[in-house]
Amino acid sequence: MNRREFAKLSLMTGVMAGSGIPLGLKRAAGQTRGGTLNTIIQPEPPILVTALNQQQPTLTLGGKIYESLLRYDFNLKPMPGLAQSWEVSPDGLTYTFKLFPNITFHDGTPLTADDVIFSTTKMLMETHARARGTFARAESATAPDPLTVVFKLKAPFAPFLGAFDCTTAPIVPKHIYDGTDYRKNPANAQAIGCGPFKLKEWVRGSHVHLVKHEGYYRKGEPYLDEIIYRVIPDAASRSVALEQGTVQLTQWSDVESFDVQRLAKLPNLDMTTKGYEFFAPHQWLELNNRIAPMNDKRFRQAVMYAIDRKAMLARVYFGLGKIATGPISSKTRFYEKDVKQYEYSLDKAKALLDEMGLKPGADGKRVTIPYLVPPYGEIYQRSAEFLRQSLGRVGIDLQLQGIDMAGWAEKCSNWDFSMTMNLVYQFGDPALGVSRTYISSNIRKGILFSNTAGYSNPDVDRLFEEAAVATSDAKRQEHYSAVQKLVVEDVPVVWLLEQDYPNFIDKKLKNVITTAIGVHETFGTVSLG
Repeated sequence: MNRREFAKLSLMTGVMAGSGIPLGLKRAAGQTRGGTLNTIIQPEPPILVTALNQQQPTLTLGGKIYESLLRYDFNLKPMPGLAQSWEVSPDGLTYTFKLFPNITFHDGTPLTADDVIFSTTKMLMETHARARGTFARAESATAPDPLTVVFKLKAPFAPFLGAFDCTTAPIVPKHIYDGTDYRKNPANAQAIGCGPFKLKEWVRGSHVHLVKHEGYYRKGEPYLDEIIYRVIPDAASRSVALEQGTVQLTQWSDVESFDVQRLAKLPNLDMTTKGYEFFAPHQWLELNNRIAPMNDKRFRQAVMYAIDRKAMLARVYFGLGKIATGPISSKTRFYEKDVKQYEYSLDKAKALLDEMGLKPGADGKRVTIPYLVPPYGEIYQRSAEFLRQSLGRVGIDLQLQGIDMAGWAEKCSNWDFSMTMNLVYQFGDPALGVSRTYISSNIRKGILFSNTAGYSNPDVDRLFEEAAVATSDAKRQEHYSAVQKLVVEDVPVVWLLEQDYPNFIDKKLKNVITTAIGVHETFGTVSLG
């Protein structure tokens, strides 16, 4: 019995015996409303409240529970979300949003402008690294009436309209969180949002069961009755679940890269890499710049030279992506390709390490560094092995350490690491998704996806800020080109790949990937048959 056959047997006996919840497509023939979507969540998120945790599984699930003011098409053009319309003043300082009427939270309480103001000016300012960078630019936020929110900015901020997706600015209930310790609020277990689906049950290690929010404000939505996110840690079992129709949708790294080509040939499935345009996932090797030898630019440059990223893309990721050249993805606005190049060169890497005085010992090792393996699936383990072998060739001895998802987040956010891999979204504009990783003002202990590497360069701070407030695209490009050249020279992190992710969708499922945030969307219009 091979691994896949074993996984088939395990899946049938384990899942059916353990969960007591529906398997496969559940609907009447020809039905376009109702039914159950079975899919996967991997790894299991530590929490479902997206205002408190922005790791990918939390956002994928939370997108069905929480909403924000806007959505974005594949060209990142804003579309109505909770806001049915919006206006921008000619001076670019005032943004006025009109909410849809009759929006309610899952506990039946009406959602009003006060909830928007509380979320953006209080809770997210404390808990959300990316949102803080955006909403700190607001001089005021006011509610002329319960359905109108007015943001007045301190200075023009060109990408402000791009900051209202459900992952950046989820609207939370003020009546539950105001005046409380957000992270210890008992209501976190219920994850009360205003999206088309609400939490019915979360059985740790098994599944998260969402059911339709009967009071949803968009007439006729959601089409589905329920969504069940199954926790399936084993990669082979996830592929078998997709092959057998036990699940009808996979996303992100549910299917390991080595299995993508085989599954893409199955006649009952569609495969697409669309739906990640807004995120443009950027993967890098994160180095704690506070600790020797990572605090020396020459060491970081040596690591860049020592990794054969073409081979990594081909052998580990099976071509699903593109080599990253710096902090801004080629899929994101204001990308600059004319930066310092770090071709694969063991000789250059060794020369830099020698220059630092990091001479190899009798065993060939120059330095030993602990490496936290991110708990996001087998591909991260394979990547870690590839990096260990690559850096070992120049005498950098990586000691791989496994950890669970909550532990990884805690260690990264509290700077308790030496080296790990990270994957961060770009959010369509460097001012929203890129600068947060590199500016000094975002070195904030305890906040994941802030400047956790601890990198600081006053010129980089200045250029990112000048680019963010410039009013012409030409001026913004000028500043962003300059800052990319500076950052690539400093190498605060080792950029690896612009990663592509496959979505596998059962052909009976409709309207799954409809916007630039893909599987993070609400799924209000997703239907079966």
